Amino acid sequence: MQSHHRSSAGTAVTLLTVLLGLTTALLLAMPPAATAAPRRDRGLTIAATPDPISAGAGVLIYGQLTGPDNALRRVWLFHRINPAERFTPVSVTRTNASGFYEFVRADGVVTSNRNWFVLGPRGTHSRTIHEWVSSVVTLNAATTSATTAQTVSFSGTVSPAHRHQRVMLQEQTSTNGTGWRTIAVGSTDASSSFTILHRFRQAGAYTLRAVFPSDPRNIVGQSASLQLTVQQEQNPSFTIGASSQALVNGQPETISGTLYADGSTTVAQPNVTVTLYGRQGTGPLRAMQSTQTDNSGAYSFTTIPLHNTLYVVRAGHGERTAGLYVGVQDAVTATLSASTIALGDAVQVSGTVTPAHGGHVIYLQQQDAAGHWVDVQTRRLTPASTFAFSYTPGMPNSTGMPDTLNLRVQITGGPWNVGGISDTLPLTISGTAPISSLPPAS
Repeated sequence: MQSHHRSSAGTAVTLLTVLLGLTTALLLAMPPAATAAPRRDRGLTIAATPDPISAGAGVLIYGQLTGPDNALRRVWLFHRINPAERFTPVSVTRTNASGFYEFVRADGVVTSNRNWFVLGPRGTHSRTIHEWVSSVVTLNAATTSATTAQTVSFSGTVSPAHRHQRVMLQEQTSTNGTGWRTIAVGSTDASSSFTILHRFRQAGAYTLRAVFPSDPRNIVGQSASLQLTVQQEQNPSFTIGASSQALVNGQPETISGTLYADGSTTVAQPNVTVTLYGRQGTGPLRAMQSTQTDNSGAYSFTTIPLHNTLYVVRAGHGERTAGLYVGVQDAVTATLSASTIALGDAVQVSGTVTPAHGGHVIYLQQQDAAGHWVDVQTRRLTPASTFAFSYTPGMPNSTGMPDTLNLRVQITGGPWNVGGISDTLPLTISGTAPISSLPPAS
């Protein structure tokens, strides 16, 4: 029995020794954390695409080990994320037969600003690159139509979580889409959500967005814009309404209401001549059409506005309705150069906006994993009101299997139109483009 116990103990010691040896070998093979990035060595290059990104978007990191004997060599990826002081290893891969390597950071991994570098064999190391990451901001309004007497509630979120920090509600103010002014300020709560209350004192079609300022973790982030139509309070004795408060360009509109005796809401005024006035942009009110009220005091006009229009109806004895604001949406058409591309390839997104808005800012947007639309590129419309984006998306997942992401194009509103959004454009990412075909790493 004692011999058996001594044999078992010896076997256990032997196994423990083997395990300790394997653990030590693995630890020695793994590069240690670094307090700072090494100085650049020209024997190993690095690049990342896309850069910048919105929080959670996929990123491809790639480069090449140069020199002899560069095939199937191990390359380590390091990163440093604020406020950490040290670089730590993230992943390891091997070069291909030509010395190229790649790392895929899938959706949901990269959520804040960070630095990257890679280490290779023979003491080679790349330069350090910085990936800029914007926060993802969402914005919703409790209503799409309000009056000048109504306080509107806006709510949203900031991702990644930024607790108890400032968020700005902004209104678009320029004719080319570049002018924004802050009209209200709120702050995120413990769950990184926010609510902002605001009352609009003038009738109009408002283009609004929420902005989260930059901080050490993220660069500035902005929500996709939304539209809010604000109307004056009704004159109960001379009403006015529209078949739709937001039209697509070229769509007909019916303006109608009822004329009552002064101070009454029940005694109709039949057979009275009423005139429709309209103002587009910031111009003066101009007479457009006239008609007579019917036996019930009702009237109706049909128009086809091309731009945002403020309507007022006047009667012969000085009566007038409240102003009625009708927003006209731009029509945005967009197409992809290909429905499927490889990771690292660019897709071309082109199209037109009507009516013409030469020089206006336009946004290419991508839908993230949570379903939010985020701006990924900005351009200006050509004088012919056309646009073209060249976009290189990151990998939606880490499996390397085909996956689909959604793109669209948005033009924000302004004094003349309330903006518009293209149809959703599905794009499939399948496989990886040859690294040699990507923009050169350095």
